[in-house]
Formats: sequence, structure tokens, C-alpha cells
Amino acid sequence: MYKAFLIKYAEIAVKGKNRYLFEDALVANIERQLAEVDGSFQVRKESGRIYVETEGAYSYEETVEALQRVFGIVGICPVLLVEDEGFDALAERVLRYVDETYPDKHFTFKVDARRARKNYPMTSMELAAALGEKILEAFPETRVDVHHPQVMLHIEVRPQINIYSTEIPGPGGMPTGTAGRAMLLLSGGIDSPVAGYMIAKRGVTLEATYFHAPPYTSERAKQKVIDLAKKVARYSGPIRLRVVNFTDIQLCIYEKCPHEELTIIMRRYMMKIAEHFAEEGSCLGLVTGESIGQVASQTMQSLAVTNEVCHMPVYRPLIAMDKQEIVRIAEQIDTYETSILPFEDCCTIFVAKHPVTKPSAKHIRISETHLADRIDELVQTAIDTTETILVN
Repeated sequence: MYKAFLIKYAEIAVKGKNRYLFEDALVANIERQLAEVDGSFQVRKESGRIYVETEGAYSYEETVEALQRVFGIVGICPVLLVEDEGFDALAERVLRYVDETYPDKHFTFKVDARRARKNYPMTSMELAAALGEKILEAFPETRVDVHHPQVMLHIEVRPQINIYSTEIPGPGGMPTGTAGRAMLLLSGGIDSPVAGYMIAKRGVTLEATYFHAPPYTSERAKQKVIDLAKKVARYSGPIRLRVVNFTDIQLCIYEKCPHEELTIIMRRYMMKIAEHFAEEGSCLGLVTGESIGQVASQTMQSLAVTNEVCHMPVYRPLIAMDKQEIVRIAEQIDTYETSILPFEDCCTIFVAKHPVTKPSAKHIRISETHLADRIDELVQTAIDTTETILVN
């Protein structure tokens, strides 16, 4: 029955003179997602509304699923668009809509009518009352409930009249590409893909850096991270993933630094290398999946020591979440099952048995002096040999 979808957004509506930029970005992102769906679609803007219109056969379920991956959408409404041919023709079309949509007529309803086109001969209240009366006459099993209706029937008088009663929730947020770029430190764990998803939800375009440690981490561990990047990219758009060979740096740290400080020093060099690629990619910040107190390297003291080596801001969208909240989002975006595959990354291979939980920046800097004779060369080699993969 449905040949069009009315797309609702929220925050974009308050953007003032820049609103059209956000709308255009949303339209482009919708078109990108629908390019993967069988069917022909036209996306258009009209007076504060965005419509997706279909031509010919298409998959309703696949179309809705694709639209639910577009940040900036808060509601997806399968809508009938009908020409204004007078009240009687409209009433007939509304009755047919109700009859086809709701085979069981034992429900309460309310008609919500709005005149965006003020030259329509009936006011919003008059139109709602008249259509409500027609529904009650045609389907006496129904009842009106203006406070808690089971069916809210929307009638919007625009250049075409919109008829809809279903609003499928979208992901919310802001359209991807409206808030600059950021570099995600992506591992094979549960947290970092969720952090990438959440920062992309605020309109940020993602790049990513993964630290690989062959032969201690396998090619399957690398493929796992690529697969996670693909799942995030379904929402965020294409991600440029840099795979850094981190083995020699980790071995050097392991040989020359106190073992209880391994994780913190390793994290500091990861941040330095990620920041190098972030600057190269015109990013405005780094993104990590850290959450306060989750592990030894994520205490307040550890995060402060890690931050010390960064010039860019470090965004941590999961910072106040507990593990169950993070897992719930991971399951929602379909990264959880991939994240728990038993292929370890470099963070878990070289972990200390008794890591320091309250590191001192002064002591960490002293420990890092033991690396002075080799570390700059190793870092440069890691940068020079980095593999770049475009993930769609």
C-alpha cells in the first residue's frame, strides 16, 4: 500500500539559517543507505519535511531497516500521499486506509489533523472532527479516545495530503558529516565499536586506527577488527582504517619498562601514533572506548596520564557507562557477537599481571627514558609501514 515514507527529524529543526545544510546532509545519507536496497527511490525536501518516494517494486522491510541506520532520523512514517480533491474524496481515502491497515476494528483512535496549507477550507479541528465522525459511522466497533488512543491517525494538509498512523523509531542524533572528523582507536573488544557508533551519531565522520601485533595476534584478529569496522560503517558511512604494526614497539616497552606500567606506556604510544594519523586526516579529536574504572588503564589517574601525550581533545562517549549499558548498545548495532570472538588483540596479549592503577605521570616519563635510544625509530617505522583499508 505504501509508496512513500515521511521522514521526521528533531534537532535539525532548531538550526536556524544553517538548517538547510543539515537537511541536505540528511538527504545525502538517506540516498547512500537506500543505494544498497533493491528498488528505485526519490528523496526530496518539502517545507520542513523529507519524503522518500518509491517507484515500482521494493522491499518494505529492507527499506525501513536501511532508514533506521540513518543518523538524524527520529521517525519513519509509511505515508499515503493523496491529491486534494475535496473533503468527500479525502474521507473515502481515509476510510479505505483504516479498513486496509486495521482488519480488527476494535480499537480506540484519535484524528490529529494539521493544516500546513492555510487556504484549506476547513480548520484543523473541523477536519479532525469531520473525519472522526466518518470513521465512527463506517466502523461502529471503534471508539474515540483523545487522551490515550490505540491508533493516532495523522492527516497533514500540505501540497499533497499526508495520511499515516505508524511512526517507526529512527536512531536519532545528527546527520553524519555535519560535525567534523575524528580518529577512533578501534580494537577487537566490545567498547570501541560502540564508542565509534555513538560519536558518529552526533554527526562526526570517522576514521580509525587499529594496532596489530603479529605474530602474537593472528590475521583472524585483524579480520575481526575489519568486520567490526564494517558494522560501524553501516551507520557512519565509509571508514578509512589504518592497521599499525605495533609488535616491535610493544616488545621494546616489555623489555625496558617496569611490567606494572606496560599498559599505560603502551597506551601513551598508541595515542601518539593515532594522533599523527588524525592530524594527517584533518581530524579534530581522538575517540576511545574507555569507561572510568572498567580496567586498570581506565582509572581517573590512568586516563590523565594517557591524555598527557595528546594535543588533540580525546572524546570518550562511554566514559560514565557500565558494561551492561555498553553491551546493550553493542547488541543493538550487531557488533557484540563479533567482539566476543576469541581472537585476542595486542592490548590483551601484553597485559601486566599486576598493572598500576594510580600511575604518576612523573614516574611514567622516567620509565619512558629507558626507551630513548630506539623508540623514535620504531614509531617512525610503524607509521611508515601502516596499511590503510577503506571499509564500507
